[in-house]
Amino acid sequence: MTPHWQNQLMKCEMIRASRSPHHRARASAMASRTVQKSAIPITNPNAVKPPEANGTPKEGDSSSPQVSASQATLNGSPSTVSIQADHPSATVAPIGRPTAPKPPENTWTSLDMGGVNIKNIPPTSGLFSFSFLINLYLNHNALTSIPPEITKLRHLELLDLSGNNLVTVPPELGMLTSLKELYLFDNHLSTIPYEFGTLHQLQTLGIEGNPMDPVLKHMVQEQGTPALIAHLRDTCPTPVPPPPRLWNNFVTQSEREAMQTDPNVETFTVLCYNILCEKAATSRLYGYTPSWALMWKYRKDLILKEIQSHDTDFVCLQEVDSANYEDFFLEHLSEQDYAGVYWPKGRYKTMSDADRRMVDGCATFYKASKYTLVENHLVEFSAAAMQRPDFKKTDDMFNRVLGKDHIAVICLFENKETGTRLIVVNTHLHWDPQFRDVKLVQAALMIEETQKAADNFAKYPPRPPAPVSTNGTANGTSTSDNNASSRPPPTYSDGTKIPMILCGDYNSINPSGVYEFLSQGNVPPDHADFMSHVYGKYTSEGLRHKLNLKSAYSTVSEIPFTNFTPSFQGVLDYIWFSTPNLAVNAVLGEIDPSYIAKAVGFPNVHFPSDHVAIAAEFRVKPPKDPQPQRPPPVFPESSSSR
Repeated sequence: MTPHWQNQLMKCEMIRASRSPHHRARASAMASRTVQKSAIPITNPNAVKPPEANGTPKEGDSSSPQVSASQATLNGSPSTVSIQADHPSATVAPIGRPTAPKPPENTWTSLDMGGVNIKNIPPTSGLFSFSFLINLYLNHNALTSIPPEITKLRHLELLDLSGNNLVTVPPELGMLTSLKELYLFDNHLSTIPYEFGTLHQLQTLGIEGNPMDPVLKHMVQEQGTPALIAHLRDTCPTPVPPPPRLWNNFVTQSEREAMQTDPNVETFTVLCYNILCEKAATSRLYGYTPSWALMWKYRKDLILKEIQSHDTDFVCLQEVDSANYEDFFLEHLSEQDYAGVYWPKGRYKTMSDADRRMVDGCATFYKASKYTLVENHLVEFSAAAMQRPDFKKTDDMFNRVLGKDHIAVICLFENKETGTRLIVVNTHLHWDPQFRDVKLVQAALMIEETQKAADNFAKYPPRPPAPVSTNGTANGTSTSDNNASSRPPPTYSDGTKIPMILCGDYNSINPSGVYEFLSQGNVPPDHADFMSHVYGKYTSEGLRHKLNLKSAYSTVSEIPFTNFTPSFQGVLDYIWFSTPNLAVNAVLGEIDPSYIAKAVGFPNVHFPSDHVAIAAEFRVKPPKDPQPQRPPPVFPESSSSR
C-alpha cells in the first residue's frame, strides 16, 4: 500500500468517526472549556483540519484569514504554504499578492452542519452568503445533490461532503481554487468531473467508499491526489471560446464617417499587451492551466493571432524575451508591415550569450509604411536613479531601487504623410506590492525622461513638404485618401505639445501612488506609497508633471481587469494619453462576462497570458499654436532597432 493511499484511508476513518451531530463544533467547545484560552492550540480531535466551532471567535489575528504554516501541517499540508511562492523571474506578482481578494473579516470562519440529517440545501440558502467561510462541514447528512451556488464560497479551503447520498458533484466545484481538502468519502460517486482539474491547491480528494472508476481510483492509490488533478486538468475537453471582444465607440457612426472623409482628421490605434514570457509560464505558478496550454509553442500562436487580428498602428508588448523577439515576432509581424524596437532588461549585460536570449524586455512595433522612427531611448530606471545627485547618498535607493532592472523605451515617431509627431513609451514597472515606493520612483523617472525626450524632439525642425506632382497633389495622392498631406507639417513650441502615448504594465491599481501621479500630475512628498523611505527631492518636494495624462479606458470607466488569476482580478495595464492634443475614439471592450464567470483564471486554452490585451483608437487634435515658417530641416539618422 502506497503512502498516498494510507493517508487517504486514515482520513476516511477519522471522517467516519465524525458522524455524530456537530461533532467538530462540540469537540472544539469541550477543548475550550478544559484549557485556558490563552493556551489553546488550534487543534482538531480528528487531526484533519483545525476547526473553529460555530460562533467561536477565531484565534490569532483576525485580519489574516490565511491558514498558518502550523495549521497547514496539521492538515497534512506542506509546512511552507504554496501561495507564498514568488515569481521566479520577478516579472509578475506571486499568486498570493496582498491585493488579492480576502475573505470578509468575521469572528468565525468554520461552520459545522454535519450529522443533522439535512436532506436538501436550496440554491437560495443563506449559507451561500457566508463568503468568509474557510471550513464547511456538511458530512453525514442525507443530501442527494449540492447546488452550484456553493461556488460563492470562494475562500473555502476545506469542504466535507462525506457520508451523504451524492451520485454526482457539481462541476462548478472546480471554481473553488482555494480548496486544499475535499472529502467525498462514502457517497455513490463513480467519476470526478474534469473541471476539478483547476483545483491546483488540492492536497486530498477523499474518494474511498465510492464505486469510483477503477482508473481514477488507481491513480489516487498509486500517485495521490495531485496526479489525479493534473490528469483531469490536462484531459479536460476544451470549453467553448468566448465571442470576439467588441470595440466601445465614443463617437457616433456619422461622426466616424465624417472623420474618414475629412483629410484634416488624423487617427491611429495602439495595442498594449503583457504576453507572459516563456520562462515565467510554469505549472508552479499557473497550476490551474493545462500543461500543454502553458507551452510556448501553443501560446505564441495565440499571442500572434491576437496582435494581428487588431492590426493596430502601434503594438507595445511586455515580457518579450530576446530570442522570441528576433526569431518569432519580428519575423511574423514584418509580414504585416511592422518594424520593431526592442530592449531587454538590464540583467542581460551580466549574462552569457545563451542566457541573455531568455531575458525579457519591452518590444514596440509600428507600421513602417505610415511612420518614421526618428529616435528611440532606453530608460534603465536603476541607471537613471544613479545619475540623480539627490539620490546618490540615499540608502533606500541602494537597497531598494538599484536591485530592480526594469525599463522604459521611449520612441519618437513622425507620420510620413502629415509630419505629425508622436511619442510612444513602453514600460514594465516592478511587481511587488511591498515595493510600492520603487514603483512610484520608477514612474517618476519615466516621466522625467519622457519630458526630456519630448522637449528635444520639439526643437527639431519640421520635415519639408512633400513634392507636388503634376496633378497638383502631394506625391500624386488624392486628399480623399484621408492622409492630410495637403496640410503643412505641424511645429511644436515645447514637448508638451507633441501627442504622447504611455503604454505598459504598471503593476499598479487604482487607487495607488502611480495611478494618482500619472492621472493627477502630482503626489505629495509624504504620500503613503513612498512608505516613509527617502528619495531626495521626490520625498522632500513631491512629484509633479505637466503632461495632462489620462487613461484611455477611464473615458467611461476602467476595464474590469487586465490581469486575471484565481487570487487577483484587477487593472494593472494602462494606455495613458496626453489630453491637450489627443482624444479617444474607441477602446477594445471587455471579455464576455458569462465566459469569465466560468473561468478560473488566465492563462487558459483561449487566453495565452495572465494579462489581456488592451487597445484604443485616438484622433489627433489640431495644434493650437500658430505654425511659423522654419528653415529646411536636418533630420538625424533613425536609431537602429535592436
